[in-house]
Amino acid sequence: MRKHASLVVTAVVGLVAVFVFANQPTTVQGQARQEARFAAVPSEKGGQDIFGAYEVVPNWPKPVSSLPGNEKWTWGAGQGIFAESPNRVFILQRGELPKLDRPKTIKLPQLGPNIEFPNFRLPWRDATVASPPGRLLKEDGKTPGDDLDVGQPGVDYLWKNIITVVDANGNFIEDWSQWDKMFRRPHSVFESPYDPQKNVWIVDDYRHAIFKFSNDGKRLLQTIGTPNEFGDDDKHFYRPTFMAWLPDGSFFVADGYQNTRVVKFDKDGKYLMTWGQRGEAGKETRPSYFNNVHGIAVDPQTRRVFVNDRGNRRIQVFDENGKFLDQWSVGQAPSDIHLIHMDGSRNLWAFDRATSKMVKWDLNGNFQYSWGTWGTFPGAFWGVHGISVDTDGNVYVAEVDNGGVQKFRPRAGANPAFLMTKPAAPAGAGR
Repeated sequence: MRKHASLVVTAVVGLVAVFVFANQPTTVQGQARQEARFAAVPSEKGGQDIFGAYEVVPNWPKPVSSLPGNEKWTWGAGQGIFAESPNRVFILQRGELPKLDRPKTIKLPQLGPNIEFPNFRLPWRDATVASPPGRLLKEDGKTPGDDLDVGQPGVDYLWKNIITVVDANGNFIEDWSQWDKMFRRPHSVFESPYDPQKNVWIVDDYRHAIFKFSNDGKRLLQTIGTPNEFGDDDKHFYRPTFMAWLPDGSFFVADGYQNTRVVKFDKDGKYLMTWGQRGEAGKETRPSYFNNVHGIAVDPQTRRVFVNDRGNRRIQVFDENGKFLDQWSVGQAPSDIHLIHMDGSRNLWAFDRATSKMVKWDLNGNFQYSWGTWGTFPGAFWGVHGISVDTDGNVYVAEVDNGGVQKFRPRAGANPAFLMTKPAAPAGAGR
């Protein structure tokens, strides 16, 4: 009897021990194995994923000062970038700025005790503030502005090389300077992924127009909107920002800084419809109310349209005819999403100007991943305003605050879930 009782007690103690040990916190070694799955490169020992699953490509592109007659100038605000291929990348900038060495730190006692500029490691020139243009309208809201807000042309800025084209090594391969004078505040550059002719589109928000060029840049093929006139009808924009296409060639325009709407056109640029109205900035939760429509993306399979309602820190989702479907917050203040990008795997990526992070959501708005760090050193971000991914999986960014552009390549052994995937090759598009 005692022997039987002893066996029962032993069995119970054993079961308790198994339960207790099974529910103990994972050992440090076990944690290391588990957490390795969340590293951008799971096989790597050490490190901290400063640049996520990527590494910056050094000395890309070549300095704009390397162009003849440009020795004293550097990149202005980097507005947009589009990689037609790894060997043909379009860069859009708002002019050029004087090439200056970092100034020596000086004390500024007139501002307060222990105030000095520039601060250690921090940026000292914001390219988007220093680059033209100045105000669209003067204080009366009617008289066209000028660029004296940012200084004297040829001294404080140079309106030149608005569009440049570089190869995989960052060498300048094409000159589009014949179009420099037609732009006022070029905002973004694209090719439709469904256009076999690979025509080049440039949105200019100060001219309230979108310009379509032949792929070689020799011809202006089409103008949508009425240049230099703003409005909110079928023939006008008011500071448009970005574009996105459906597989049938129809496209959407985010319109924009002043207008608070999305405009849809057919493949030939014929106006079809619009939706959206002005809301109460920073407070809106109502569907189809916008404040600063600054980014748009399309899911090619479901034809859903994702709109960056920047002023209300949310993404709104619609069907292709403007029917509201969903929305999600991009995060509390100071979150400030600059743009959104649909990658080839139908993930929605965004750049947050306030946190200097690339952010990934699935199509239902579930947060997946983020990466990036703020700064002016290679690989750091400051004001990413344009994103593109080439067919090799390289990622390109244009930065309004840092000025210029950068190229990132996937790290060896990177977890594919952490990468922006390359665009799919549409049937019949000649890609």
